[in-house]
Amino acid sequence: MRATGFLSFYDRFATAPMLVLIVKDEGVSLYRAVQLVTVYVLLYALGQPIWGVLSDRLGRLRALRLALAGTLLGSVASAGAPGFNELLMARAVTGFFVGSLFPSMLTMVGDTFAGPARAREISGLQTYTALGTTVATLAAGALAVWADWRVVFAVTAVGAAVFLVLLRRVRFPAGGGPHHDVRSAFTAWPLWTYGLGMLEGAILLGILTYIVPALERDGVSTELAGVLGATYGAGIIGGAWMARRTVARVGRTVMIALGSTTLFVAFLLASLSQGVVALTFTAVLIGTSNAFLHSSLQGWATDVAPAARATAVSVFVCSVFLGSSAATGLTAGLTRHGYGPVFAATCVATVVLGVLAVGSHALWCRRRTELMGESGAQV
Repeated sequence: MRATGFLSFYDRFATAPMLVLIVKDEGVSLYRAVQLVTVYVLLYALGQPIWGVLSDRLGRLRALRLALAGTLLGSVASAGAPGFNELLMARAVTGFFVGSLFPSMLTMVGDTFAGPARAREISGLQTYTALGTTVATLAAGALAVWADWRVVFAVTAVGAAVFLVLLRRVRFPAGGGPHHDVRSAFTAWPLWTYGLGMLEGAILLGILTYIVPALERDGVSTELAGVLGATYGAGIIGGAWMARRTVARVGRTVMIALGSTTLFVAFLLASLSQGVVALTFTAVLIGTSNAFLHSSLQGWATDVAPAARATAVSVFVCSVFLGSSAATGLTAGLTRHGYGPVFAATCVATVVLGVLAVGSHALWCRRRTELMGESGAQV
């Protein structure tokens, strides 16, 4: 499962470092080349609810095999695309299928583990996704220069083929079960978690986008800015290590509080200074917050609709992406005069997120305990 998470994030972040090379090789403008990322992310996000329903209807492994087969075909088409238009179509198709991989892993963790064990598994999964992000950010561009940018896409194809072979030996419950009910993923509490996911995506992933441009504005070279921005992945890995050792002692509500506080400190630093040291610490702290806050909210998403777990997880992931896109679009114009005001406004938004997430999760836990007590009394 963890290796599949690595593959999904490797492919998701591998295109951006190669855009300049693709521009030269395909003879297109940078604006056109950026569309490779745009269509990929768009299909990645919009496909989430579809994959969630398919996983609940068809079963976890059947949906995962279908997604890996599509990833394999899309990656082969990307590596062998004869022109830019064909490459654009291939990346869109690949994004749709890769979009199923990480939510599938989360759903299977939710089906298999409970309580602190589930939180530890999600943290472990995040470590591998962070490694995939870091490898793609640091190595994809170098591999494209040393060999060819098509090789980067071929790596995904090989990984998908290997995992398809390995899955032939895996047995897993179909998912859904006799009490399967997709409608339960759209009741009050699931909808609330989707709203929190959208707000968190806007803050954590949307504003994270500005770390590297802010470093470049401060005079840092593009190469060094990319390396410093990639310390976000190191923050996730270190944070996941700490989170696995903390969650059993404090519980998810406290984990959300710790993650929110860390995120606030990160953007407070960025609002006070856009220098190299401050923004590097900001990137690391955002990654650490991801391991505490985001993994806890993801864990909550696996709990709110057990009868439609895959659907709930997929819609939650889609909400995070939509929030990220919305934040970038709404704040892009504000960065013309510097990034400080955007980071300062994000501090305020982080306080709102923390209060809402901590308070509502504590309320949800209390009500679930009351319902479980009433059920036990009835029995």
